[in-house]
Amino acid sequence: MSESSVADTIHALLAGGVADAPAIGAPDRPWLTRGGLRALAERTVAALNGLGIGRGDRVAIVLPNGPEAATAFLAIACGATTAPLNPAYTRDEFLFYLNDLHAKALVLPAGAETPAREAAAAAGVPVLALLPGEAAGDFSLRAEVPMPGAAARPGLAEPEDVALVLHTSGTTSRPKIVPLRHLNVTASAHNIGRALALTPDDTCLNIMPLFHIHGLIAAVLASVAAGASVCCTPGFNAFRFFGWFGAVRPSWITAVPTMFQALLPYADRNREIIARGRLRLLRTSSASLPAPVMAEMEAAFGVPVLESYGMTEAAHQMASNKLPPAPRFPGSVGIAAGPEIAIMDEAGALLPAGTPGEVVIRGRNVTAGYEANPEANAKAFVNGWFRTGDEGFLDTAGYLRLTGRLKEIIVRGGEKVSPLEVDAVLLGHPSVAQALTFAVPHEKLGEEVAAAVVLQPGAAADEKALREFCTERLATFKVPRKILFMDQIPKGPTGKLQRIGFAARLGMSA
Repeated sequence: MSESSVADTIHALLAGGVADAPAIGAPDRPWLTRGGLRALAERTVAALNGLGIGRGDRVAIVLPNGPEAATAFLAIACGATTAPLNPAYTRDEFLFYLNDLHAKALVLPAGAETPAREAAAAAGVPVLALLPGEAAGDFSLRAEVPMPGAAARPGLAEPEDVALVLHTSGTTSRPKIVPLRHLNVTASAHNIGRALALTPDDTCLNIMPLFHIHGLIAAVLASVAAGASVCCTPGFNAFRFFGWFGAVRPSWITAVPTMFQALLPYADRNREIIARGRLRLLRTSSASLPAPVMAEMEAAFGVPVLESYGMTEAAHQMASNKLPPAPRFPGSVGIAAGPEIAIMDEAGALLPAGTPGEVVIRGRNVTAGYEANPEANAKAFVNGWFRTGDEGFLDTAGYLRLTGRLKEIIVRGGEKVSPLEVDAVLLGHPSVAQALTFAVPHEKLGEEVAAAVVLQPGAAADEKALREFCTERLATFKVPRKILFMDQIPKGPTGKLQRIGFAARLGMSA
């Protein structure tokens, strides 16, 4: 199938396939069929239009992991722009995101008590209560306050309409908005399906968060694009995983390496469940996969493990290792699997195989640019290529090997944390004069969040007090697990605080 012939809107993806085939599931609930999913999308678009919400209007979604999080994304995107948010955010974080997105409405579970509700009230954003149906993922929406008015742009979304907006942590404290058009996300879904050879017989067991690009596109949309099915769990749980595995009998699973690492100690006692299944591959993305872990995973599950490489700006997948009998190499994220991949030097010249530089991409799945951020776009796009901020090289066979991250973002178990955002919170404490947030190696998470602080003269504060201060203002995964008190924070030759390598200079290791 050529790139020009693939369905280029989410609604077009839903239009194909057998009507009574399973589409969206959940443990212990009836499956929502392909036809049921199509009907849900059409009902949802009509309901949104009746509430004055149409193409280009942004609907924030704060739902627990599960089938409704998947179908809310799919159905709402057919006629509006979706903005899934992490349910773990604090009130202030929700308030920031709702305002930054100019959200037209916020979808919450009916009756849910969440800081998102308080933030919506403060921002003047109306709440749409989601009421689940009997089948997994089936739902209806009810406006909690009257929302009269006609949608300015009613009807089904078109390829150039934005289907999904996500914030990405950058090297500044203010997250950047990444708009992804229908043609971006559908291209990525097809790319993933081709890389994994997905067919309507496949079933994905999703354990990834459904407010991240990884779960939304790799697990959900790629399955829909292939006419396959996806069973959406309440989220990763090592104790419950093999029960789900035995009941659902998935053919593939995609997750971050740390999740699979957590499952390995339980694999031996569940060998019979694995053997009775129909698993054919495991896929990892969003963080590097250590070679020993890859070997352990393949031994435990008896299937190939394909490491892939993705990012929000590329609607997820950029590169992937190939299925057997093609070779796959530990330490490589594979070959280009959708967009073109090249290596660029600082001056913008493309480099030959074997020469390290910055990884750059271009293709249908790549965002057209950050929203309302010309400075970031000027830095990110060079000669038609998008700079990923990652360093690596291509070998002579076209396999990409990443050698480091040019950006300072901390990647904690797949969650990205902007160190400047954490700095800003710490500096809001009256006792803190200076703060530097940095990454510390962690054997399971890859990186952990740490911070060094200098207190104001004569001020007093301990680690517990500062962590509690951060906990009130940041999502849990952003809170520093270690805070060091210093008389002064070492600076570089130009007087700048240097984050990269700070943990090593302090002798802090995994």
